[in-house]
Amino acid sequence: MPSFYEIAKQNAFKNPFSQAKCAGVSNVILPGDSCAFGSLKYFLLCGMGGIISCGSTHTLITPLDLVKCRLQVDGAKYKNLIHGFKVTMAEDGTRGLVRGWAPTFFGYSAQGLGKFGLYEFFKVIYSDILGEEAAYLYRTGLYLAASASAEFFADIALSPFEAIKVKVQTTAGFATTLREAAPKMFAQEGVNAFFKSLVPLWGRQIPYTMMKFACFEKTVELLYAHIVPKPRDQCSKGEQLIVTFAAGYIAGVFCAIVSHPADTLVSKLNQEKGATVGDIVKKIGFGGLWKGLGPRIIMIGTLTALQWFIYDFVKVAFGIPRPPPPEMPASLKAKLEGRS
Repeated sequence: MPSFYEIAKQNAFKNPFSQAKCAGVSNVILPGDSCAFGSLKYFLLCGMGGIISCGSTHTLITPLDLVKCRLQVDGAKYKNLIHGFKVTMAEDGTRGLVRGWAPTFFGYSAQGLGKFGLYEFFKVIYSDILGEEAAYLYRTGLYLAASASAEFFADIALSPFEAIKVKVQTTAGFATTLREAAPKMFAQEGVNAFFKSLVPLWGRQIPYTMMKFACFEKTVELLYAHIVPKPRDQCSKGEQLIVTFAAGYIAGVFCAIVSHPADTLVSKLNQEKGATVGDIVKKIGFGGLWKGLGPRIIMIGTLTALQWFIYDFVKVAFGIPRPPPPEMPASLKAKLEGRS
């Protein structure tokens, strides 16, 4: 008769939805892992991976983000991506391209902690509630619910820094640094200055993150099923990371399209004091909501791919459990075979 450890190990590599629930398997640390799947340490390490992946990538593309924001708020001055870079360089020099890097770094590091750490947490919680079979059958819905729940809290941490970033990048003469902008904004509008765009931020980030995680998870599943010529457990860590990057880029393109109108609203609200969502929509029209989409597709596609790559790399480097794409549970297979 197989031991509990052998049963736990078999379940861990067959179906990620069974790992946290199966007879206390969350207490079992498998060979090569630094922690047990579903343990507190697992969620904290995943959150650390989110800090590293989100904080570093968003900071890296600060120049592209700055020009994208300026395209959204002043299309007359910044006519397109290339022109936007030229105008910014002419007015502010090379240093001007990295304006807003500090709120970007701190904001998206905080968001990454919640986005990835809480996603893994809610995914385990919701799969436990559904049970192994339902979690497999409705796994796309599970990914959507877990990512939406995680992003709701992650955006509360992001909102103050995002407001500061946009203000610094789009309001000429207001401030050039986080330390200078934050007290000025508080003096002018109080706490509201940092959270007035939270609802549009949710409108931008929650659909984005739902698409990011659900599309990524399904794309990985499809790539291993139809494109990659061998099973995942026969792929090297490097080959697995390439699949992660490809799936991340595909997910990123869809993310950019879904969330772009709300992204424009966030930029405009943080630029214009006292404006409402209705005011902005009336002023710029439906077409104005899509300004800067091209640069954002490039930015978000690259960003999402890099984030997933870095996050998966951190998991490899720190021995964080990396479940394979889910397989149909044996109990469900037996039921389906019994009906046929």
